[in-house]
Amino acid sequence: MATARICVLYVVLSTTLAEDFKLKHKPSTKPVRLFTEEELTRYDGSEEGQPIYMAVKGVVFDVTKGKEFYGKDASYNALVGKDSTRAVAKMSLDPADLTSDTTGLTEEQLESLDSIFEGNINSRPGLYSRACSDQRSSVPVLSQEPS
Repeated sequence: MATARICVLYVVLSTTLAEDFKLKHKPSTKPVRLFTEEELTRYDGSEEGQPIYMAVKGVVFDVTKGKEFYGKDASYNALVGKDSTRAVAKMSLDPADLTSDTTGLTEEQLESLDSIFEGNINSRPGLYSRACSDQRSSVPVLSQEPS
């Protein structure tokens, strides 16, 4: 629900402000990339030359530039190739937390998740891609690693 609100707010603000500020940034003309959970697993850093993707709250981030952190055998490699929302909220690398499920998280953990997510999504222009369980669904791939 919050993601939908952010997307609507982004569209409204960008439409409204673009005219006022004559933004130089042109929106991407590339189609939105769609991922299933199975497809996302292919981008786990195990294959040289492949991008490395990580999803948080269903939004796929391209973390390839942070290969030293997210690549094969790197410290945070467990987070990539999947939606690691719970792990990000808990700041955890526990295999049980490597999921999109936020059930049972504390208010503090949810606030932390929102802060991290909003900071990354608001600091990177462009489209994003959506990670989805078994159907294809749309949203925008970020070209920079999350903070």
